[in-house]
Amino acid sequence: MATWGPRCGRSGVRRSWSTSATGWTRPPRCTGTGWSSRPPWTAGPHRPVAPGGLWSPSWTVDQPAATLWYRPHPHGKTAEQVAQGMVGMFIVDDPVEQALDLPGDYGVDDLPVIVQDVTLEQDGRLRTGADPGDTVLVNGTPGPYAVVSTERVRLRLLNASVQRTYDFGLDDGSVLTQVAGDGGLLPAPHRTSRVQLSPGERAEVVVTMTPGETRVLRSHPPDLGVSAMSARFSGGGDTLDVVQLRARPTLEPSPEVPDRLGSDAPDLAAAEAEAVRTRTFRLQGRTINGAVMDTDRVDEVVTAGETEVWEVLNSDGEPHHFHVHGVQMRVLTVGGRAAGPELAGLKDTVFLPAGQPVRMLVTLPEHVDPEVPNMYHCHLLRHEDQGMMGQFVVLPPGGSGAGPVAPPAGRTDH
Repeated sequence: MATWGPRCGRSGVRRSWSTSATGWTRPPRCTGTGWSSRPPWTAGPHRPVAPGGLWSPSWTVDQPAATLWYRPHPHGKTAEQVAQGMVGMFIVDDPVEQALDLPGDYGVDDLPVIVQDVTLEQDGRLRTGADPGDTVLVNGTPGPYAVVSTERVRLRLLNASVQRTYDFGLDDGSVLTQVAGDGGLLPAPHRTSRVQLSPGERAEVVVTMTPGETRVLRSHPPDLGVSAMSARFSGGGDTLDVVQLRARPTLEPSPEVPDRLGSDAPDLAAAEAEAVRTRTFRLQGRTINGAVMDTDRVDEVVTAGETEVWEVLNSDGEPHHFHVHGVQMRVLTVGGRAAGPELAGLKDTVFLPAGQPVRMLVTLPEHVDPEVPNMYHCHLLRHEDQGMMGQFVVLPPGGSGAGPVAPPAGRTDH
């Protein structure tokens, strides 16, 4: 099976480290890399890398421990390149997370689980444009298994699929202990039998094993809140085995998951009351607020460091998701109800139930860049490629107002 990219790549850094990356293209396509991280470098379609080209940015990591990922972001071609395997995991550690009694020996009791679905031709080649796929890959491998040598194992789940939403659970219905989401640790463990992840979302779960047993992490039909026909295009009716966990006859002991994990959840009501403004985003068809992506238009101008409320509505009968570059959000309410414990941590990608407004607290980046916009878009990659995306620039306090403006002078388009 030939692919274009790492698919199982893993990089790791410590918070406050200065780091760098080298981006180049081997496939016969122009590309650009996007990272699910904070500024100053989150990238996007404005920094194309031509075939054989080289780009080597550097930056200082400034965010809590988290399971992040990277993937291409060329406008109109993202789905094709992600489907070809150009994705990888990027793990950030920090002293807070490392002081907890969580499984943390990478490759032993701390495992990356990058999940994609593909359709294979008879000769093993990937069939492009076949979403959802009929074969699940984990770290690029079909039919995978992991040998478990400890009582507890931590699975870093990443939905790197183009369209499919997964509803992860164990085959025997036993407990998954969720300890982290997109942006890092939850305030406290969330014990559940299912963890639903739409494309781009991440979750870290701890599984307790007994000696000699075999269990399967499985995806069950997700509740997408749309018609069966619409759900079918996001895998809404499928049950899929993801990875088998095979426990050794004797297991090394593991501590219990701590009752407290990250910092306590903030007072969201007070923070919402202090937000400087509310912005609304309506996703319908392949538009956001009635417009398709235009690289010659900046849709929103925001002020560095301010906190706003963003209210996002999926107003049609299709699955949609909302991803924002360069920020981590806190979900306030979903359909007027308080967000569940699985959403208690920081998020950069949020599933949007049809007809239910999702209100999020968004603290804008401190990093100012009037030249290169950040993006917000649906993270169903076919929708993104078809124009369901907008742009915002970050200006210093006292900059121009909060609405659509002409593109900043000197901005590089793709």
